[in-house]
Amino acid sequence: MTSLKAIIRQGKQTKGSLNKIRNEGKIPAVVYGFGANNTSVKVDEPEFIKVIREVGRNGIIELGVGSKTIKVMVSDYQIDPIKNQITHIDFLSINMKSELTVDVVVNLTGEAVGAKEGGVVQQPLFQLSVTATPDEIPESIEVDVTELNVGDSILVGDLKANKSYTINNEDDEAIVSVVPPTVAPAEGEEVEDAEGEAVEATEEVKEEAEGEEKAE
Repeated sequence: MTSLKAIIRQGKQTKGSLNKIRNEGKIPAVVYGFGANNTSVKVDEPEFIKVIREVGRNGIIELGVGSKTIKVMVSDYQIDPIKNQITHIDFLSINMKSELTVDVVVNLTGEAVGAKEGGVVQQPLFQLSVTATPDEIPESIEVDVTELNVGDSILVGDLKANKSYTINNEDDEAIVSVVPPTVAPAEGEEVEDAEGEAVEATEEVKEEAEGEEKAE
């Protein structure tokens, strides 16, 4: 389990003081949840990035807060897209025996047979809602698409057997499908079709005109 040191923030938290923290290479954060008072802290930005890369989005972190060490998960964090900087983190203190519900990323593996035949792989679900104790939450869920032919799908229900966690999505939701390619007609084909329709229409008009002349 990876550890991270947090420093308790003292005093009133103003916009200026928060910006000063960020300019010093730290990230303002808050710790709350099981057995923890709502506590304002700050963590070193490079260290946090290193930890989150190591444990993943739903990983467990041993967070040192003052003289205590608390097991936490990252509940949320905000990013400034312009500065590409993490501006705030929510650390959720967790009970290792209690289940949590989180979103887990779905990663596709392999190359579908149907894709080799011209089919298109579509992935409607990029995340799945999972409930489990913290130590059983997967970092990601891998779905092997190798055996999928054109017209085949893998549904949520196909993944639910023998898991140490519960997937909350409906069984009939498609995670990935291989669909037939959409082929647009070539320019020449469109012209030929249009010319063919025009010839047919002209012939119909001629036949009608000849029929009227005979009737007269």
